[in-house]
Amino acid sequence: MKFRFFAISQIGMLVGVLALVGCGTAARVELQRVNVPVPVACDEPVPARPVMPTEQLRPGVTVDDFARAAMAEIERREGWEAELLTALENCRKPIEGSAAGD
Repeated sequence: MKFRFFAISQIGMLVGVLALVGCGTAARVELQRVNVPVPVACDEPVPARPVMPTEQLRPGVTVDDFARAAMAEIERREGWEAELLTALENCRKPIEGSAAGD
């Protein structure tokens, strides 16, 4: 019985000494900069869809009138697509500067 108590107390003292030795070393702290992409809401306004010329044609229009309206619609759609692409590119641009004080 005395032998067990002696062994347990020695183990306890050994654990205590090791704990104190571990506390004696200086803590090493390293700061690292990690660039992480953060999603940000895009505030770019969405261009309004223009009224297309073929949508305004009445039934029974001539082929020539329909062809003119279709050609005008192609150009109007290309202009609208250019506006949409510009808005998309503005949303994809990286944000310049940061709150961290680069």
